[in-house]
Amino acid sequence: MLIRKAERVVRSWHADSRVWDRLEARPGDIIVCTAPKCGTTWTQRIVSMLMLQSAAPAPVMQMHPWLDAFFIPHDIVIPMLNEAPGRRMLKTHLPFDAMPFHDDTLYIHVARDPRDACMSYHNHTNGFSDHALSLMDAQGLAITEIAAPYPRPLADPHDFFRRWLRDPAFAPFDDWTCAEYFELQRSYWAVRSQPNVLMVHYNDLKADLDGEMRRIAAFMGVETPPALWPDLVDAASFASMQRDGDAILGMAAQSWKEGSKTFLHKGTNDRWRGLLTEADLADYDAAANAGMTPAMRAWVEGGTRLAGDPRTLAD
Repeated sequence: MLIRKAERVVRSWHADSRVWDRLEARPGDIIVCTAPKCGTTWTQRIVSMLMLQSAAPAPVMQMHPWLDAFFIPHDIVIPMLNEAPGRRMLKTHLPFDAMPFHDDTLYIHVARDPRDACMSYHNHTNGFSDHALSLMDAQGLAITEIAAPYPRPLADPHDFFRRWLRDPAFAPFDDWTCAEYFELQRSYWAVRSQPNVLMVHYNDLKADLDGEMRRIAAFMGVETPPALWPDLVDAASFASMQRDGDAILGMAAQSWKEGSKTFLHKGTNDRWRGLLTEADLADYDAAANAGMTPAMRAWVEGGTRLAGDPRTLAD
């Protein structure tokens, strides 16, 4: 049942939120909801394997589409999804309030320390192919509110971080700055106690992949034969995903200069340590404290094992 319609429209070089109004919601649908580079594809791979009960490499991007992405042929994909039998798997990078909220849809939100997400996004955006950049240029130029080509990322990771912080010393940058990251996190934090919202953290996936996969499976209402379970966990490891990257990403690999090698880069945290100065970290602290409550910040930066269960944390 529809709880509320989308409360706002989000349009960017990447996405257009209005497409969600065209999808006929169905009980049991699963949407992976994240900011970029927070474990989106990792979680999609886990959800897809649990749904299919198979560890075989499969094109996650096709089976589990990023519905609001501008490059999706919506006039083809929306009818296909509306006619497809059974539960559907979808992905979004939208804030929660930019989508319709249904009480029988499952939302899996994945978070990551913003500094780690920023460092990963630096590699991600600097690896875009010329083809991908040209598509995003055209998208931005076609949107009246933007009317600009995609802003080229800075090659130096420290400079990239400063621009991500909206440092006025650098050129304006409106593609997933810290403000957008905090805004998205706040939107999911506000609904963290809803029974059809699951809060997952990148650090927890790294610390206990088996345990987190079991938690996701229980949320989905999926049971896996014990003999198959180790194969699913192994296939969800970063090493296995790197090995199977071309099959998992499918045609999407063409959007990066080195394909899946760029997209599935390192899967590590803390690359910002030793790169950021005390002044950088002080500026980040100020932005994080302004953008998140203390409990929210503790969980977003550390995960459940360090901060506690977000459902029980007070604002």
